[in-house]
Amino acid sequence: MITATTVVGIDVSRDWLDGLCLPSEKRFRLANSAEGHELLVAAIREMPGPVKIGFEATGGQEWVLWATLVAAGIDASQLPPAQIKAFALSRGTRAKTDRIDAEMIARFMQFRPDAGRGLPSENLRILRSLTTRRAQIVDMRKRLSAQIAARRKQDVPADVEGMDADLRAMLDAQISELERRIESVIAQEETSAAKARLLRSIPGIGPVSAAMLIAEMPELGRMTSGEAAAMTGLAPVPHDSGTMRGRRAIAGGRRALRHVLFQAALAAACHNPVLKPVAQHLKMRGKPHKLVIVAIARRLVTIANAILKTGVPWRQNPVA
Repeated sequence: MITATTVVGIDVSRDWLDGLCLPSEKRFRLANSAEGHELLVAAIREMPGPVKIGFEATGGQEWVLWATLVAAGIDASQLPPAQIKAFALSRGTRAKTDRIDAEMIARFMQFRPDAGRGLPSENLRILRSLTTRRAQIVDMRKRLSAQIAARRKQDVPADVEGMDADLRAMLDAQISELERRIESVIAQEETSAAKARLLRSIPGIGPVSAAMLIAEMPELGRMTSGEAAAMTGLAPVPHDSGTMRGRRAIAGGRRALRHVLFQAALAAACHNPVLKPVAQHLKMRGKPHKLVIVAIARRLVTIANAILKTGVPWRQNPVA
């Protein structure tokens, strides 16, 4: 496919930026550093016509580059790794190197120029950083609790138990501080604050769930219910062929957000006046506990999407 736009696919690693420009087929490798970013911006400004940059989500290593490009007025998008992988497999490409990844990204962008998402606002980037850090420390506390429970069955010296208590207290304090900062960041921007008020009006969604939805899913409220469920990985994926009907299973989506929605679903299954009967009905039909929670989480994100779309809080217009 020939396009008037110059497309640049970049594979971002900790140390390097490997790129391919199309249609010129020119390759480059630059350091993933401030100097490398400056060289890349200068090179892009020398390219003819409009230029579009794309790179995969790589766990945060691309965010500084992304912000630098956008600040320079360059069109840059973050692309879902699963889509790039599927595109590569569709072309029969099984080998994986930084050069190959850069090429697959560039060719995918030519095939799907509308794919990817733009850089979130600075407020959302800070919020995402805080919610990610909170999730990491909560996971550390969970593992520590499991270790403490295992040690209780052993003969552990008192001073070691004291160290465990001190470490647990430190983690609790850090989580509380992060939650305070998350609340502060949300309150600083009226759009985020309004979203938080709407989301927290839903029984089952608390401060943590609302913050995660705002940070990890800024598109919420501007999509269909099916798109919202798919983006969180809560939409059942069929596995059918001919007369065979395979077992449905959830897959993909934004993992960290899905885990928080599972916790919100546990609360909603007990306290949400609309979702509690749904959960009870599924249990009476003999559905497994995990399936019930997935179903409630899917309905919860659908309700959240509808409420943000209408701007009407739950107490005024609960959505079934």
